Amino acid sequence: MHSTALVTGASSGLGAEFAEQLAARGHDVVLVARSGDRLAALAERLTVEHGVRAHALVQDLAEPDAAHRVAHRLATLGLNVDLLVNNAGFGTCGRFEEISAARDHDQLMVNVVALVGLTHELLPGMLERGRGAVVNVASNAGFQPSPYFAVYGAAKAFVLNFGLALRQEYRRRGIRVLTLCPGPVETAFFDTIGTRKAAVTGSMTTPQPVVRAALRALDRDRGYVAPGLGNALSAHLTPRRPRTMVAAIAERITRKVLTPSADASTLRENAA
Repeated sequence: MHSTALVTGASSGLGAEFAEQLAARGHDVVLVARSGDRLAALAERLTVEHGVRAHALVQDLAEPDAAHRVAHRLATLGLNVDLLVNNAGFGTCGRFEEISAARDHDQLMVNVVALVGLTHELLPGMLERGRGAVVNVASNAGFQPSPYFAVYGAAKAFVLNFGLALRQEYRRRGIRVLTLCPGPVETAFFDTIGTRKAAVTGSMTTPQPVVRAALRALDRDRGYVAPGLGNALSAHLTPRRPRTMVAAIAERITRKVLTPSADASTLRENAA
């Protein structure tokens, strides 16, 4: 059955890879991001290479009414979305008081508010049609408190628990919900956050295997997936430890993102 997938944050990284692999599977795709030129180029290439319809929707998901605007444009185009990939997101890191409050606000608007809003907008249509799926991109940072990534980690913990709750609500009503919890991935995330030290494990993977693992897990109706052996072990074992101990251990790992005090202004600038 022909279907349409909507991918947020589709101009690069995991979002572009989701669009690529979904188009290769024969899905029409709706690409949502702020970067109009990159979206248009990707949409054109996917149409040529995979013979699907690809639509580029330029939208800043930090705007308060972003989800409603996207839904309105979908209605104008006469498009029903069968698979929603809530991939868009970014992070901040460093000492909480040194990070711009406005930047953290925008982070929560993209990582949480827009994600919930798009799910609100599109899931009822899936229910009416009796089929559909939602993929929410969280992070391995969502499995434990993340000092110096306090807002990012808390937002991803929300995404993880939100997705698991929705899966239980809708698994008997024809809707699959998967939460993807990758470790560090070689994307522009680290350019945006301002330091590659944010890959606190010291190793990264690439988008291709992460997206492949996500789509395999979705095919199998898994609740969540943490691609990679080390990431999977961390995901399964960390929640079984006392929370305060987990937070203390996490702080010893994540403190490496801090710069010397003389460079604090640079960190603030990079996080803004």
